[in-house]
Amino acid sequence: MKFISKNLKLLTVFLLVLGISACSDDDDNNIPTSTTVVDVAVTNGFTSLAEALTRANLVTTLQGVGPFTVFAPDNAAFQALLNSNPAWNTIDDIDIDLLTTVLKNHVVVGSTIPSSAISDVGVYTNVDATGPENNNLSLYARNNSGTVEINGGDGTTTAPRNGADVTFADQNADNGVVHVINKVLLPPTIIDMALANPEFGSLVASLTTDGQPDFVSTLSTANGTSPAPFTVFAPTNAAFQALLDSNMMWNSPADIDTALLTAVLEHHVLAAQNVQSVDLVQNGTTSPVTLQGQTINIILPGTNGNIADVVDGAGNDAGIIAVDVQTSNGVIHVVNAVLLPAS
Repeated sequence: MKFISKNLKLLTVFLLVLGISACSDDDDNNIPTSTTVVDVAVTNGFTSLAEALTRANLVTTLQGVGPFTVFAPDNAAFQALLNSNPAWNTIDDIDIDLLTTVLKNHVVVGSTIPSSAISDVGVYTNVDATGPENNNLSLYARNNSGTVEINGGDGTTTAPRNGADVTFADQNADNGVVHVINKVLLPPTIIDMALANPEFGSLVASLTTDGQPDFVSTLSTANGTSPAPFTVFAPTNAAFQALLDSNMMWNSPADIDTALLTAVLEHHVLAAQNVQSVDLVQNGTTSPVTLQGQTINIILPGTNGNIADVVDGAGNDAGIIAVDVQTSNGVIHVVNAVLLPAS
C-alpha cells in the first residue's frame, strides 16, 4: 500500500494552504473575507489535492477572481492514482509537468457550471490543460440517470473508463464552484472521448468489430508518437444507422465486408494532423488526405445548418455538426453521415 505522504507533511501543506487563504484577513480585519474554491477544498479535507496544488504552484491561481469550475478528486482518488504506478509513492514522485497538466485538466476557467446545467445529452467545455498545438483540452459532462459523469464516468468493474463520477456537487465559492469526483482525470485520448459520449456508440462498435485492425491502440497513441496526433470525423449513431439501412444485408457493423469497413473507418481519420476548425480554409475548401489514402473536401461555410460541408471520396455529401473536441492526442469533429471512399 502506498501512502500519499507522511501525516506531518500533509499537516504542513494543509496549514500552508490555510495560511495563504487567511493571510489577507490579518492585513485588515475590516476587509470582507471571501471563500475561494481552494477554501472549499480545504474545508472538505482534501489534503491530497491541497498537496498537489501546492507542489504545482496553483494555489494562488485558484484564489484569483475566476470564475472557476473545479472537479476536485477526493483523497481516495489520489491514492488510486499513486497505486496505478509503482514509481509513485507520493505526490512528489509524479513528474511536475505531468502533475500540473493533470491538475489543470480538472479546472474550467471563465465559467461556473452548476450540476443543473449538465443534461442527459451532455455538454462539452474546455479545461485549462492543453494538448497538441497548445489547444485547450475538452471535458465532457453528462447526467446519466442522476449521476453526473465526467469524461464517461469511472465505468464498471468489467468495463472501466478513464473518467470520474461526481459524488458531491455544487460546493459554491465566491470565485466559482467545486464538484467532488471519485477519480483523478487523466488527459483523455481520442478513444476515451469516443467511449465517453453514447452518441458515438456505433462508432466504437465499428472500431472494435472482429477482424478490424487494432484501432483502439492506434487511436490511443500518445501525441508526439507516430501516427499521432489525429483528426477524427466521428459519425453519430444516426449516421451509422443510415449506412446500415442502405443495404438490406447489413444489420450491424459485423455484417459489412471486413476490408470495406476498414476502408470506411480509415476514411474518417487524418494521421499526424490536429486540425481544429480554425485551421480550415475559411470561405473555401480544405482537402486533406485520409488514413485510407483518399481525399475528402471540407467546405466553409456550411449549408443547411452544418458548420461545414464535407464531400467524401465517393462524392457523397455530409455535414460537420460539432467541432473541436480536443483530446491529448488529437481532435474530434462530429459528422452527420458516414464518409465513404470511392469504390
